[in-house]
Amino acid sequence: MEKVIVVKIGGVALGASDTTIEDIISLQQQGKRLIIVHGGGKQVNEWLDRRGVEARFVRGERVTDGATLEVVTAVLGGLVNKEITAEINCRGGRAVGISGVDGGTVRCRIRSEEMGYVGDVVEINTALLETLLETGYVPVMSPVSLHAFDKPAAAPAMLNVNGDPLAGEIAAAIKAAELIFLTDVAGVQDEAGKLIAHLSPAEAEALVASGVAKGGMIPKIRACLKALPAVPVTRIIDGRQRHALLKEVGGEKAGTTISEQ
Repeated sequence: MEKVIVVKIGGVALGASDTTIEDIISLQQQGKRLIIVHGGGKQVNEWLDRRGVEARFVRGERVTDGATLEVVTAVLGGLVNKEITAEINCRGGRAVGISGVDGGTVRCRIRSEEMGYVGDVVEINTALLETLLETGYVPVMSPVSLHAFDKPAAAPAMLNVNGDPLAGEIAAAIKAAELIFLTDVAGVQDEAGKLIAHLSPAEAEALVASGVAKGGMIPKIRACLKALPAVPVTRIIDGRQRHALLKEVGGEKAGTTISEQ
C-alpha cells in the first residue's frame, strides 16, 4: 500500500469555489489511490448552536459530553461525510463514506475525564481501507470511532476523535507515500508570521514547545510527527488555493514540508 496518499480536509472542502472534490476525482482518474479523512468543526458548532449546546474547547480540542457526541456523530458521521462522498460520486468519481466505527477500523480509548468522550487511537485495522482501495474506491473517513478499550458499561460505543491525529495514525498504519493536510493558512509560520518551507521533526517539536505553533496547527504538526518515519513526506498546505491538491501531487510544492530530510 506504499502508493496511497492520505489527505486530511477541513472546512475548505465544500465551499462554492473550492476545487478539492474536483482534484480528488482527477487524481483517482489518474490511478492515484487516496484516503480522505475529514473534519467539520464549523458544521458541528452550527448544529450545537441550533440545539442550544455550548461548544467548549481545551487546548484547541473539543470537549465532548453526551449531547455533543450525539451532534458530532450525526454531523461528522452523517451529514458531512455523505456530502463529501455524494459530491465525489455525482461528479464521476468512486467513493465510499465510512467512519472509524465501520469494520472496527479505528479502535480507541477515552483520553481523559476532562475531555469527556474524546478518544485517542490505540489501533488502526486497515482491512476495510485496503479492500476499498483495491476495488477502486476512495475511502472518505469520518473521525467518529469505536470505543474499544477500557469501556465502562454505561459509556457510549463511539468516541469523538480529532481528524488531524487520526489522519496521521492512518497514514502510519497504511505506510502511505504522503500525508497532506489542506488547511486555511499558507502553512506553518515562524514567530514573525513568515512561511516555513521545511521543518525537521526536531524543529517542528520546538515550534510546538515554544508556543509559536498555536491552536489547530498543533495537532496537524503532531500528526505529521506521528506519521514519520513510516511516511516519508508530510505536508501542510493552503487548501484555499485553487487546485491545491492536484498541484501538490503533481509536484508543485507550496506550504510546509515536515520530513526527516
